[in-house]
Amino acid sequence: MENKAQNLANHTRFDPPFHFFIVPVVLITSIAIAVRAFRDPNWWNLWMIVVAVAAATAVLKIRLNALRVQDRLIRLEERLRMAALLPAAMHSRIPELTDAQCIGLRFASDEELPGLVKRTLDEKLSRKDIKKAITKWRPDYSRV
Repeated sequence: MENKAQNLANHTRFDPPFHFFIVPVVLITSIAIAVRAFRDPNWWNLWMIVVAVAAATAVLKIRLNALRVQDRLIRLEERLRMAALLPAAMHSRIPELTDAQCIGLRFASDEELPGLVKRTLDEKLSRKDIKKAITKWRPDYSRV
């Protein structure tokens, strides 16, 4: 995949062990436990529903927490990149960017970053709008 050029249409990534193994196993197990508890309602089967919900919650929280850390790193990287690439007059505006905007801007090439940052701030572009506005895509193959 890293050899394939990224763009708006293909930049999203799936993590096969998570999306195609862990999530289906947790989902199927939760359904099976709920069916069993419905057919034979007793304290043990009802407790297993609680355990299944806890497991599903843990899986989702682990994934979301990892993504949150990744987003914070992207924000830091992009603020450092902007400090290096933007004209000095724009440095004071960098903190005005939201986390979502910083995350969207990571795909902008160094050449188009200054203009896109200005446009993002002036027009209050969303992450999706920023990605649509990028003409020269800077790939991010490290995103999970």
